[in-house]
Amino acid sequence: MNIGPYTREDYLNLVKSFHGYLAPGLIVGGFMVDFATRNLPEGILFDAISETPSCLPDAIQLLTPCTIGNGWLRILPFGRYALSLYDKYTGAGVRVHLDAHKIEDWPNIKDWYLKLKPKKAQDSQRLQEEILEAGVSILALETVNVREDQLQKRSKGAIALCPTCQEAYPSKDGGICLACQGQSPYVRKGVKSRPPLKLVPVEQGVGNLAVHDMTRIIPGQEKGPAFLRGQEITAGDVCRLQKMGRMHLYALDDELDAEWVHEDEAALKFAKVMAGDGIGFATPPREGKINFTAECDGLFVVNTDMLNAFNRIPGVACASRQGYTLVKQGEKLGGERAIPLYLHREDCMRALDALDDGPLFTIKPLRKARVGILITGTEVFQGLIQDGFGPIVRAKVQAYGCTVAHQIIVPDDRQAIASGIAELIAAGADLIITTAGLSVDPDDVTRLGLEDAGATDMLYGAPIIPGAMTLLARIGDIQVIGVPACALFHKTTGFDLLLPRVLAGVTITREHLARMGHGAFCLDCPRCTFPRCSFLR
Repeated sequence: MNIGPYTREDYLNLVKSFHGYLAPGLIVGGFMVDFATRNLPEGILFDAISETPSCLPDAIQLLTPCTIGNGWLRILPFGRYALSLYDKYTGAGVRVHLDAHKIEDWPNIKDWYLKLKPKKAQDSQRLQEEILEAGVSILALETVNVREDQLQKRSKGAIALCPTCQEAYPSKDGGICLACQGQSPYVRKGVKSRPPLKLVPVEQGVGNLAVHDMTRIIPGQEKGPAFLRGQEITAGDVCRLQKMGRMHLYALDDELDAEWVHEDEAALKFAKVMAGDGIGFATPPREGKINFTAECDGLFVVNTDMLNAFNRIPGVACASRQGYTLVKQGEKLGGERAIPLYLHREDCMRALDALDDGPLFTIKPLRKARVGILITGTEVFQGLIQDGFGPIVRAKVQAYGCTVAHQIIVPDDRQAIASGIAELIAAGADLIITTAGLSVDPDDVTRLGLEDAGATDMLYGAPIIPGAMTLLARIGDIQVIGVPACALFHKTTGFDLLLPRVLAGVTITREHLARMGHGAFCLDCPRCTFPRCSFLR
């Protein structure tokens, strides 16, 4: 029996020349690819998926036109010894995996596959013989259909030129390439770890200028710079410095060359790029750091991808409050600093390059919306129960300075809901808030009524508990928030997290919602302290 177009002997020789040795996984992989290929319709163009990065991708590339380079082979990090070949247009195909239940009669294969013995203790020759003897009998095959979204070819996106290394890279990775963000596997050559600073005993430092701010800490009372950069050290300062634990000082006989950037200069460069609209900071830097404050009330927005890229650069650090926090003018927002006294200019430039698409921080003022409230529920419309939603929504929107343009109650009827939306728009509402009717119950038709009213860009469902069935949409330029019934019981829900973002004009996408999942679980504390709690903090 051949393996693909090769005799077994020829395939083994091919494996050895391509892979470097007769890897058991590549021999098994040959049978898997051959088995899958023989179960595909003739003449189709197919793509491949390997569910492990080990060995199996090599078998696919040896026996099919699918390679990593041409994009026809995708490797998924599932760690399962399985592959799929499928029609690249329809997604219909077959999946083959090494079946753990079928290797019971093959002890050497079992020891290897399940790692029951260390590699050195395995009988390599007998293992190879068992694999060749077992062939496809240890494999399992099933038909599959690859999801439509997985059939679409993924573009690399825009390409940019890294300002640090001058090499091309995908611009989605940030202001500089991932390698220059600190993920390079190579040792940096020719970069000194520290500048040539002269160290002198504090007694011999009299008359010198302080090279940096020197901090004094009195536990529970004080922490701050006792000596400022550029301050002349006098004889009377020696004892004071020694009490602060300073037994030596840096001395600069000459200015350092342009290869080095002082911590204060670096911090100022960073702050100027980081601060966007509504963000202020005081100068000069102190102790190599700068703190940011709010210049106005609003929603504090952080570019977290940029923040992560900046913090990957060695020798710099930036920390901030949680993004999408409501802040008042004058409140502290975060801080940044250079960590060493002198930062190598290359690292300084890399950090600035990471901020190239800045700003990092902004404050978005909240608009004063004219709110239209649509209360849904046949039981409320018929007067069987009293409306409890209206007062809740009114109180929450008015807390942000919004006004209620109009409020109506409609039954759980999609036509009535659509008509109610039209009435709210006619009343001048530029933000519509619907209540309830968003669950899986057959009577809940709020979504359908919104669609009939012309709602588009609908996002239904969010990783927020309570509030998982929250809805976001728009009708033309009018924003829509659908509040699920849980807000009648829970004091704080997804509505409280999303309303400020909507009022601030933040573009909310599915990716945006997905990132909210980390932290968006309310603990239902007996005494609610939101927003000073862990709910999305």
